[in-house]
Amino acid sequence: MKLFVYHTPELTPTDHLPACAVVIDVLRATTTIATALNAGAEAVQAFSNVDKLLQVSEQWDAEKRLRAGERGGKAVPGCDMGNSPLVCTPEKVQGRRLFLSTTNGTRALQRVEDSPTVITGAQVNRQSVVRYLQAQQPETVWLVGSGWEGTFSLEDTACAGAIAQPLLEACGDEIVGNDETVDAIALYAQWQDRLLEMFYQASHGKRLLGLNNTADLEYCAQTDIFDILPVQTEKGVLVKQV
Repeated sequence: MKLFVYHTPELTPTDHLPACAVVIDVLRATTTIATALNAGAEAVQAFSNVDKLLQVSEQWDAEKRLRAGERGGKAVPGCDMGNSPLVCTPEKVQGRRLFLSTTNGTRALQRVEDSPTVITGAQVNRQSVVRYLQAQQPETVWLVGSGWEGTFSLEDTACAGAIAQPLLEACGDEIVGNDETVDAIALYAQWQDRLLEMFYQASHGKRLLGLNNTADLEYCAQTDIFDILPVQTEKGVLVKQV
């Protein structure tokens, strides 16, 4: 197994795909995906385009769907909710499909959707991702941060490091595929006991704080609270691994 970390989807190679892609958007798409599936959502279907989300979701019974749209940290008009994981309670999402479009995370998912295996990771389900990779040993793994509109984000790279660190400890240096993997592990090592503090310093964290989303930051900073792995079963559709 070789691990490659990419800070944004735009930095991934364009001439090939990995055996397994792990999409990371800690603030907040992949945290929301894990939370929704853990709370009993039937699936999460991701869209990079809000108009396409509205079009496809219109084919579903209104009682069986939730439209979640976010741009710039704010909820999209016409959707049932934004991108806050705190909204994804069992009462809200049980048995429903979450149709999701966000500024960054859903774009990253689209970039790697043709990979043989696509999963999502965040701090909240970090250990589930590690266990899966240890068990499956895919030949190549891309840990793809979503970033912010094409630029680097602290929280996504730190989460990539949180996933890579125990794999490095178990498998040795030969697992490292690029310098960014070493960079991510070092970043996580520096902040692992102060993730919320790091979120407060991160540009997107500050953006969310400005929108009064302090509770979301606190929630997203939690590590290993869910034993759940979102897995793509068809392009853009993620379900809970059973």
